[in-house]
Amino acid sequence: MGESLYIIISGLVGLGIGALIVGFFLKGNNKKIEEEAKEKAKIILREAEMNAESLKKDRILEAKEKYLKLKSEFEEEANKKKAIIITNENKLKQKEQVLSKELEQIKRKEAELDSKKENLSAQMHSVQVKKDELDRVTNQRIADLEKIANLTKEEAREQLVEMLKDEANTKASSHIKDILDQAKLSATKQAKKIVLDTIQRTATEHAIENCVSVFNIESDDIKGKIIGREGRNIRALEAATGVEIVVDDTPEAIIISGFDPVRREVARLSLHRLVQDGRIHPARIEEVVAKTEKNIDEEIVEIGERTCIELGIHGLHPELIRMVGRMRFRSSYGQNLLQHSKEVAKLCATMAAEMGLNAKMAKRAGLLHDIGKVYPEEAELPHAILGMELAKKYKEHPEVCNAIGAHHDEIEMTSMISPIVQASDAISGSRPGARREIMDSYIKRLKDLEDLALSFDGVNKCFAMQAGRELRVIVDADNVSDQTASQLSFDISQKIEKEMQYPGQIKITVIREMRSVSYAK
Repeated sequence: MGESLYIIISGLVGLGIGALIVGFFLKGNNKKIEEEAKEKAKIILREAEMNAESLKKDRILEAKEKYLKLKSEFEEEANKKKAIIITNENKLKQKEQVLSKELEQIKRKEAELDSKKENLSAQMHSVQVKKDELDRVTNQRIADLEKIANLTKEEAREQLVEMLKDEANTKASSHIKDILDQAKLSATKQAKKIVLDTIQRTATEHAIENCVSVFNIESDDIKGKIIGREGRNIRALEAATGVEIVVDDTPEAIIISGFDPVRREVARLSLHRLVQDGRIHPARIEEVVAKTEKNIDEEIVEIGERTCIELGIHGLHPELIRMVGRMRFRSSYGQNLLQHSKEVAKLCATMAAEMGLNAKMAKRAGLLHDIGKVYPEEAELPHAILGMELAKKYKEHPEVCNAIGAHHDEIEMTSMISPIVQASDAISGSRPGARREIMDSYIKRLKDLEDLALSFDGVNKCFAMQAGRELRVIVDADNVSDQTASQLSFDISQKIEKEMQYPGQIKITVIREMRSVSYAK
């Protein structure tokens, strides 16, 4: 405010000085004007001083008012903060009083705990004293009893344990025996009932497979065409199919003999086609046999699919379906393997349903239980283990795999389906007229005879003829010479004598044929 007043006064003084300067310059011209100017300057100076004084007072008043206002605000704010500080101090005092009370309570509790601890220690000491006294009295009494009984404590304990053990074993054995007798009685009755119901509800076939097929012809004139010039046609047919063709005096019939049903079926169908066609010569025979073998493979798949549909079994792997079809051309102890497997499947389903188990899974296991018997490759494993490995390979259920592998007790049974399959297999195979033991051993001997000859190098095919009295061996002409063929025949005969048992004698015929084929175009 003082600086503003100073500026105003300085301005007024400057105006006055300016006026004097002007008057000074005009002095020479008009003295009157100079006097007036001085008078005006004085008047202006006085007015300026008055205005400056009035302005100074106004500014001072404004400053005082602002100061009072700021002071009032500051005092109000200070009073508020002071009130807050006083309130907080009161709260702190209250909390301090509460904490002091709690601290006092804690100290009282600590004192009480110390007192209780001292009392507990005194009680524990008293208990220990009493325990020591009791142990002393007990030991004294035990010693007195040992003197009376002439036994130590350990000996008395052992005698008591042995007495209790014998008594418990006696009671347990008696109880277990009663339970087992009752369980066996009930189980035997129930099992007999289930088996009898199953057998009664399952239709069976009593026909037995043999090793001979009969091919009927319209007239005996066809026999000459089948035999061919110097017997070349019949030899070509026997070499291609691996069976023996018997053309004798039987009217309008030709006998096809062979232990392998697939070979007999191939020979029968091939003969049927050749007779219908009328062209019978070695080249045509080989062509027809090859086509027939292909058709038989397709028929095997169709038989497998038809069997699965008949039994209501779904989701089998195509290879398993093919093996099911191959069962049609295999036999087990003279019993057709497919009919046996279907019968076992039906028996398993009936038993499983009576026992409240999964009938579909039991039927599946029953159908596949002998699948290892039709595996196309030779294996050293038992057919049950081989069948189990095949089922695992083609993602069958573990219970089905176990039932296949355990139906001859090669592995441990782990499911309820396994004993059902075993029992059904026994029922199907043991019924009167179902199997012939001699037939199976005869077929096995012929199969072993062929396998023995096939084990030699250079042998392409081998066929057992004349009910196992002749073995025809077809060798590779490029690898086996005439001299080697003679030696091979001798080696095979020596090995047969050493490793096999057979009635009579076996004729080994080694056939070495060289063919040269050209085409004229």
